[in-house]
Amino acid sequence: MNLKEFASRLELSQTTVSRALSGYPEVKQATRERVLKAALEYGYRPNTSALGLATGRVGAIGIVLKGGGEFGPHTSEFMGGLGGRLQQEEIDILVSTVDSQEAELTTYRRLAASKRVDAVILHSPFLDDPRIALLNSLRLPFIVHGRTNYAGNFGWLDIDNFGAVRQATRHLIDIGHRRIALLNGYRGRIFAEHRQEGYHTALSERGIAIDPALTGNSEFTDEMGFRLMQGFLKLDRKPTAVVAGSMMSALGAMRAIRIAGMKVGEDISLIAHDDVFPYISPDHLVPTLSTTRSSIRAAGARIGEMVLELLQGTPAETLREVWPVELVIRNSTAAAKTS
Repeated sequence: MNLKEFASRLELSQTTVSRALSGYPEVKQATRERVLKAALEYGYRPNTSALGLATGRVGAIGIVLKGGGEFGPHTSEFMGGLGGRLQQEEIDILVSTVDSQEAELTTYRRLAASKRVDAVILHSPFLDDPRIALLNSLRLPFIVHGRTNYAGNFGWLDIDNFGAVRQATRHLIDIGHRRIALLNGYRGRIFAEHRQEGYHTALSERGIAIDPALTGNSEFTDEMGFRLMQGFLKLDRKPTAVVAGSMMSALGAMRAIRIAGMKVGEDISLIAHDDVFPYISPDHLVPTLSTTRSSIRAAGARIGEMVLELLQGTPAETLREVWPVELVIRNSTAAAKTS
């Protein structure tokens, strides 16, 4: 059954049927329910091309990734959540890869001009992010995974990165640590800046001087966690505790600590941020790993939901959420040894 035949049986216009199936808010609830019930009864599935002609949508969401560095476990988990939610509405994801910021901006211009996507997901925002100004000028709907300092009417979802690292650092201070290192992401990224602020705030609140030598910025990989931790361990005044920005960084840090002949949870305490990867459980590491916890897959699913709400007419400025982060204490943290 095609759209014309289906609409004829319901004695509705093809446009009304298409908009009812797509969740447009201007369609009356009674009409929407009637159309959805009939679609189930007749086994009707809308043709994507016909639906696009009636609604002006193409049934795809875009996301642009930079090079190989952004194809790690964080991206795969996020995309799993996003794709799972959009698949329920039979919406595809168009992934573009670029190797520079200029190429990324060019890609957004091309997507807007070609009308190949209905909206885009912007991820890993910077403090002052030119991508947001461009997307606003192109009138291409978008949701941001994270926050920026850019003022405008757009939706976003972020976790409380400031609160997570502040809470973790405070806990380490409370159990006697004063030399606390931070394995963070690259400066300029909003999440990394918020984590840095949380770390500095916790130290300053307790009157502890900030030592730049105790902060490392890099990609969240096992290798970079290993190298940065080795650097910390070469300092004359070594850290007695570490806050790691990801489980991957924490694994590298744990390896460096072991190679140095030290023990996590005894000689050095460690807290990591856990994005809840299904293949790395902090409860199964030795020792079990204290974490701040927030599922990046759940964030991907929620952002998919927010995009759908945006396309159905929900004002962008009402689609803004900050998720709290839970601190879970396990065996990798212990009171600082007294000298």
